[in-house]
Amino acid sequence: MPYSDMTAQAFTDVLASSAPVPGGGGASALVGAIGTALASMVGNLTTGKKKYAAYEPDLKRILEQADMLRAELLAEIDEDARCFEPLSLAYGIPKDDPARAEKLEDALRVACSAPMEIMRTAARAIDLHAELAEKGSALMQSDVGVGVLCCKTALQGASLNVFVNAKLMADREYAQELIDEAESLLETCGKHADETYSAVLAKLK
Repeated sequence: MPYSDMTAQAFTDVLASSAPVPGGGGASALVGAIGTALASMVGNLTTGKKKYAAYEPDLKRILEQADMLRAELLAEIDEDARCFEPLSLAYGIPKDDPARAEKLEDALRVACSAPMEIMRTAARAIDLHAELAEKGSALMQSDVGVGVLCCKTALQGASLNVFVNAKLMADREYAQELIDEAESLLETCGKHADETYSAVLAKLK
């Protein structure tokens, strides 16, 4: 069964177990999906309201994008597990095996691919919450705040998997490209999330 199809109880049970997957990457993707679901909830509870009629086209677009991003993040739970498997196997190759270094390098690249996608997807979800902080129902702003925090957590959590695997790569040029992109997303989108949360908090206090 795909991890994304599990109940909350079953998923957290396997997460808590000694199984190598799902781990931090899958947990980050799930948290991001939850945050994106909150964006959908805010959009659904705002659309159709006369007070927010001017934002109706934007709300429709936000809802379409949020549904797409949530589906991507749920799929990335399983993709992260799939991408970690080659690395888990590569670590088990005897150190005197001449093929070990190449297989490990390839596995490290694969292991970085899913968390990078989680980061990119979470960054796009943060943008939706930033819009909803302005265009979403005033009654739902606390949910915007929770949602953007979840998406920022997904962004930061996935970055750790990028950094830990890129650090071990022999191809330092490729590793640096990954690190640079991850750091750029943390800087720009993390800041955007913080600004959105602060805007929400100012409205609520």
